[in-house]
Parts: sequence; structure tokens; C-alpha cells
Amino acid sequence: MQKELLADFLHLYHSIQSASARLPVLLARFDDNPRRLLESSSDTLRAHGLRHESIRRLRAARHPQVEIDLEWAERKGNHLLCYRDDAYPELLRQINNFPALLYARGNPGLLSRPQIAIVGSRNCTPGGAQNAFDFAAQCAAANLVVTSGLALGIDSAAHRGALSVSGKTVAVTATGLDRVYPSRNRSLAGEIVERGLVVSEFPLGTKALAAYFPQRNRIISGLAVATLVVEAARRSGSLITARLAGEQGREVLAVPGSIHNPQTRGCHQLIRDGATLVETTRDIAGELGSLFNFALQQQSSQPPGLAESLDNEQLALLDSIGYDPVNCDILVQRSGLTIDKLSSMLVILELNDLIQSAPGGCYVRI
Repeated sequence: MQKELLADFLHLYHSIQSASARLPVLLARFDDNPRRLLESSSDTLRAHGLRHESIRRLRAARHPQVEIDLEWAERKGNHLLCYRDDAYPELLRQINNFPALLYARGNPGLLSRPQIAIVGSRNCTPGGAQNAFDFAAQCAAANLVVTSGLALGIDSAAHRGALSVSGKTVAVTATGLDRVYPSRNRSLAGEIVERGLVVSEFPLGTKALAAYFPQRNRIISGLAVATLVVEAARRSGSLITARLAGEQGREVLAVPGSIHNPQTRGCHQLIRDGATLVETTRDIAGELGSLFNFALQQQSSQPPGLAESLDNEQLALLDSIGYDPVNCDILVQRSGLTIDKLSSMLVILELNDLIQSAPGGCYVRI
């Protein structure tokens, strides 16, 4: 979009309240020409549903945010994507309330590549984070772009999983791109800018507010052909993303978990409601294989030959741990080992990546 036309568009975007959802519909009545709208009479604008305050702002001097945006877009790696631009993702443009403008940092070409959204709980278990990391790594290795929300927990694990195999990832934020939320993900956000893309519909300077995250979620699901939920409580923003994906006609996938883990009950509800149960990336390929070339290798529950290196006592302990979190007191009862012997054997199993520690002094088989 030419600079003057973009400036007119930005003036509209910042002057009309709730512009992101309303502006495309409004501009369509003026042949998608911002200048025609700005030059229309107040009576015409009122006839198209604009209120007095919005018309007053349109008639005023150019909105101060316009120059801020234009200057920001001139910096290396920064992009402003209007919904009419060729670089705007076509899949996102298909949803009902697509954003009129996207701020982007990094490689905007990723928006047009096939994407899978991987989302889940901020307060995830170590096993849930590992699942998200592994699924993201395998999907990214199969040339899918992994899309998530830069939150703590599952989102962060998904981004890192994609980056771990030199894959591509897109982070959709609920703040302006001059801010990073949560702040502890600043380093991760910088890495995504260098090797992927960070995108937002919110103007520069926008702080993180609770109401913005559900709004952000429609973009995560709207960019992707499928949304995979890895650990989610029954009341979770991830379930909002899954619901939106279903409403947008996209595939919804969910990873099941322990019946004792409250962080998986949202996933179980999604499966009851018709989401595809996912245990391995082969399940994802089963849903999306016609669209993507998955280079999947045969998977096993543990590294080949590793269990054979354990003695009988260690193998018995591994069997007694199981896949649900269990504490040392219960393991002493199950195994008959002393606490000292148990502790040393747990260290061996954990170093061999056969078990991992869980909250509350528990262990779980992986």
C-alpha cells in the first residue's frame, strides 16, 4: 500500500472505535478507498452508522498514532499489513471478524505458509510442557509453521520446540509490539523475531489487559488450519481458542492426560465434544496428511536399548512409577525399597530420561 493511502487507512483505523472488526465492512461501502470515506459528508457517514464522536475524530487533524506507526514500519524487520495487502494471510481473511491491520516483526512470509496452532495451560505440568515441545518440534520438522500466543507454559514450550529444530514459529500477542508480555519471555520473543514472526492487531503502546487475550485468540486459530490443545483446565483461554477454531471451520485436536490431572480436563471435554484425540504426530498426520507432507518416523515409548541397560530392581521401579504423578511415600510402599535406595535409583532413571519430577515431590514416567 502506498504511503499516503496507508496514512489515510491508519487515520481511519485509530479514529474509529473497534476499527479492527468494523473497518473492512465500512470501507467496502466506499470501494475500499480510505480517501473516499474521509472526503464523504457527515450525513453520508452517519447514514453508514458512524457516530458523532467518530466523525469528529475523522474530521480532526491526522491521528497522532499515524506518524508513530509509519516511523515504526520504516525500521528493519517491522511491517504493517492492511487486510487488502497481498502479504495479508488469506486464511485469516476468511474468518468473520478478521483484523483490519496487523503489526508484524520478523518474516511476514510465514503468514502464508501452512500453520498449526499449539496452545494450552500457562500452569502446565512438566510432562505437558515436554509434550508441547515435542509436538511442535516434529510439526516444525515437517515444514509446518507452529503458531502460539507467547504465554508461559504450553505456548512457550511450543515456540521453543519449533525453534529447536530450526523450524518456523509465529507468536500472536495481546499487546503492542513495542512491549513483551510476560516480560520473562523477552529473550524468547527476540529469538522469534530473528527466526520467525511476532504479530499483533493492537497498536503500539497497548498494555496487556485481560480482555485482549480472548480477542487475540481468534487470530491464533484463524491463522492455522488446525489447533492442538495440550493441557487445559475446564476454564481455560485455550478452550476459547479451540471453540473459535471450530467456529472458523478449522480442525480441533486435543492431547489426553491423566484423569487425576486437573490441567487435562479441558482436553478431555474437547475430545468428548468431537475433537480429534492426539497421542502422536501420526494422529495429526491422519487429520492433515492430505495437506502436508509429514516425514514421520516410527516412534517408541522409550529410546531403543535404554531399558535393557537397567537391572531388574530398576525395571521394577520404573514399572511401579507409571504415567500418573506419584510421590516417594507411595513408591516405597509399591517397591519395598528403602528411601535411600529409592532416591538413588530415581536419580538414575531421571538421568536416563525415563522419568521426570513433577510438582509436589512427585515423579512420572515419560
